[in-house]
Amino acid sequence: MKSWKEYQEKNKDRFLNEMLELLRVPSISAKSEHKADMKKTADLVKKRLIEAGADKAEVMSTEGHPVVYAEKILDPSKPTVLVYGHYDVQPPDPLELWKSPPFEPVIKEGKVYARGSADDKGQFFMHVKAMETLVKTNSLSNNIKFLIEGEEEVGSPHLAKFVAENKQLLKEDVILISDSAMISLENPSLDIGVRGLAYIQVEVTGPNRDLHSGTYGGAVGNPITILAKMIASAHDENNHITIPGFYDDVVEAKPEERKMMNQAPFNEKEYKEDLGVIELWGEKGFTTIERTGIRPTLELNGIWGGYQGEGSKTVLPSKASAKISARLVPNQSSKKIGKLLLDYFKKIAPPSVSVTAFELHGGEPYMTPIESNAYQAAAKAIEATFGKKPIPVRGGGSIPICSILEKELGIKIVFMGFGLDSDNLHSPNEKFELNNFYKGIETIPYFHKFFAEMSS
Repeated sequence: MKSWKEYQEKNKDRFLNEMLELLRVPSISAKSEHKADMKKTADLVKKRLIEAGADKAEVMSTEGHPVVYAEKILDPSKPTVLVYGHYDVQPPDPLELWKSPPFEPVIKEGKVYARGSADDKGQFFMHVKAMETLVKTNSLSNNIKFLIEGEEEVGSPHLAKFVAENKQLLKEDVILISDSAMISLENPSLDIGVRGLAYIQVEVTGPNRDLHSGTYGGAVGNPITILAKMIASAHDENNHITIPGFYDDVVEAKPEERKMMNQAPFNEKEYKEDLGVIELWGEKGFTTIERTGIRPTLELNGIWGGYQGEGSKTVLPSKASAKISARLVPNQSSKKIGKLLLDYFKKIAPPSVSVTAFELHGGEPYMTPIESNAYQAAAKAIEATFGKKPIPVRGGGSIPICSILEKELGIKIVFMGFGLDSDNLHSPNEKFELNNFYKGIETIPYFHKFFAEMSS
């Protein structure tokens, strides 16, 4: 609608400046020293929701970081869309790899560089500005609610209880999430699912203290060496995961689905150049698109032990540790896979060391039915602003709260991500394309319009 575009164009600089203000607050949920920053960010989100036209917005306590809830209710009989997002961000480490400070946003070549720009402050903020557009132009035709949490990056440990205790408050007809990516502005796509996650930590202990590697080397098991061997044993020569039972519940994609997935634009040469690698790596028998969408994976996320300071120290360490995660596909259970991983690393350890392994967090895989009114409304909205139908794809990331939201509220989820896979999520120099930010604000109002029409 012309009035939408006029309003958005008139206010685009303000929209951007407000997002930049959000990005300047280091809302790192994983670190206790940022508790005050978490509250500051929640208060700022509340303020922006009120300014955008919400009837009410409040910062609500949980046993962890607070949740921001807001609503704009036109008429209880009209369809209601619940927008989910998160205001917490990943730690910015390693800081030395950032080209600019992670919480001092820099705009360069049409991109905003800052931690949280694409994941997820910039993306949920598109929805705030979309609601503002609809309210200020008197174009809103449905009810909108917001659930913006502060613990997604640590597995949403307290949100399930919050949702269970506030079902009536959160009652809606569909849940809309922008915490994912699309292929590109030239080739828009919609995620029809995300993978689940099982995340553990393994600690291998050998001698009761660090030892002189000359005096004791060759006589005592080295925890780093043994941990490395244990991790390496989890994949075979075809990069297939060797842990017994890991694939038992995997629902294999049908040939026609695999064919459809591989019709999505993909340039392997550009992909490798962007990542700075000579060759790609993965499970034999599957394409890169399939490996990152329909196949489960096992990844080493961090490993440490021994001396890591400047220069040399000939030490045989007492302990070595690793963080290990598995991405899961439909029908796999995070609890089951988590237990498999814990049991595996404990079982294969030689008697020369002891192993402690524990679960960090997890979440279930999720699929969206493409025949639903909500998905069709999202597809129609993309077509309205991009001029072409979106390609349905499976996202490689995880949003742990999805299965909990559906279980507690009984409602399906639609993903409308406007980020890109190249946005450096969870990495140094995270970015969000300004064109994608503005395109999201332009497209989301159409979703509300079409969903209201289809639901009436």
